[in-house]
Amino acid sequence: MLLVSDDSPLVVGPARLHLTFALDLPGALLLGVAALLWIMAGAYASPYLQGRPNRGRFAVCWLTALTGCIGVFLAADMVGFYLFLAMLTLGACGLIIQHETADAWRAGALYIGLGLLAETLLLIAFVLLAADIPGNGLLIGDAAAALPTSPHRDLIISLLIAGFGMKAGLVPFHVWMPRAYAAAPAPAAAVLSGAAVKASILGMIRFLPLDTALPHAGTLLAAAGLFAALYGVVIGMTQRRPKVVLAYSSVSQMGFIVAVIGMGMIAGDGRAALAAIFYSANHVLVKGALFLSVGVIAATGRRYLLPILVPVAIIAVGLGGLPLTGGALAKIVVDGPLGDGAANTVATLSAVGTTLLMLQFVRGLVTTASTDYEATAAPSLFWPWLSTAVASLIVPWALFLAVPEGMLPNPLAPELLWKALFPVLLGAILAAVLWRWVRLPHIPEGDIVVVLDRCVKIAPAWGRTIEQAEGTLRQWHVAGISLLALTVALGAALLAQ
Repeated sequence: MLLVSDDSPLVVGPARLHLTFALDLPGALLLGVAALLWIMAGAYASPYLQGRPNRGRFAVCWLTALTGCIGVFLAADMVGFYLFLAMLTLGACGLIIQHETADAWRAGALYIGLGLLAETLLLIAFVLLAADIPGNGLLIGDAAAALPTSPHRDLIISLLIAGFGMKAGLVPFHVWMPRAYAAAPAPAAAVLSGAAVKASILGMIRFLPLDTALPHAGTLLAAAGLFAALYGVVIGMTQRRPKVVLAYSSVSQMGFIVAVIGMGMIAGDGRAALAAIFYSANHVLVKGALFLSVGVIAATGRRYLLPILVPVAIIAVGLGGLPLTGGALAKIVVDGPLGDGAANTVATLSAVGTTLLMLQFVRGLVTTASTDYEATAAPSLFWPWLSTAVASLIVPWALFLAVPEGMLPNPLAPELLWKALFPVLLGAILAAVLWRWVRLPHIPEGDIVVVLDRCVKIAPAWGRTIEQAEGTLRQWHVAGISLLALTVALGAALLAQ
């Protein structure tokens, strides 16, 4: 943990090759909640992996990912940011392939492939930014300040959005999320979905010039985010496994956060950054607690299931904006940047869909309970989960109440309570209708990537067919007849004119 009381940066290393660390407000908020999740998930991971193979490798990958995650939140220069982002990617890949199943290897390959592509795009953007910074500095703040007047502004912004968008799981680059979170052990999935993926959000906030109105880029980013917010819900409703449902929920939630940033870019409203960070901080703890609950429920029998299932359901539906939860506070905070237009309407639809999706998660979670009626989760699993769950309810309130009075509306006002409750009620009604009368199709995990996999599998067959056709056409009599037919056809076309 790094504490700098006078807000001055900390420079580590020699003058010509050093890293700069600083703690700004967005970084501090994410660092605090992410550190809490990493601690609780680490305490959970030790007993969870007891007696399983490759525990040593898991510990190394865990520490690598942890170092990368914390480093990204603290990095103040582009070299350090890129270095720690790469560490986070490598460590996360090791966590994903921990079980060494075919699905785990496939998920790891998909994650590292898209991760390296994203980092390549970001590296190009960073090099272009470095050329535009006056002097020899490589500070992120200087890069963001130079971006609006850069001759390569549009190219750099496109590279940043594409790179961080892949890391955030924007559609169609979301395909790594359901595969990775389903393959990773529960504590690893908790920190990856809760904390690690927020590096992309912090990257957008730090590098994109949110104080300068960029309507075209902002509209593109907001549209991509809102599409992902709805897409994640629609595909997630067709899933059955709890961890996969949570993964598609992350696609939706990350898309919503990106949309908030995009709306801030449209108006040149820097306050959208803090709104997006507040929403992200709530998501860190909620999603972490939900992933940890998967292991707790799996170890709990029906007799003791309800006392655990009730708080899980409250936290889960809280993502949709259930009044008095952190999700409701987060939606109040982002309401300003979203405005009163189409984006706000889509946000309401997203809240309805999120409620629907989270109820689907709870429904699937019940089916994973232990077959032993009297079974109870070990205290070493139960208490880290419960601590994270309680934090997900308390920390958002602590952050909200720290905002000076008058800057945000009263969350207990009747009109705001109803505004938060209405989408939740509608989502619950839709869930009941769908479960009772509608049979949803099952879309394979990873959706788009499944289609690509099938194309890859049939490619050799098509290749052999084309090769055989080429061999036939290259025979002299076939080639001669084909050329004669083509000549006649061209001659007929000329005569027809």
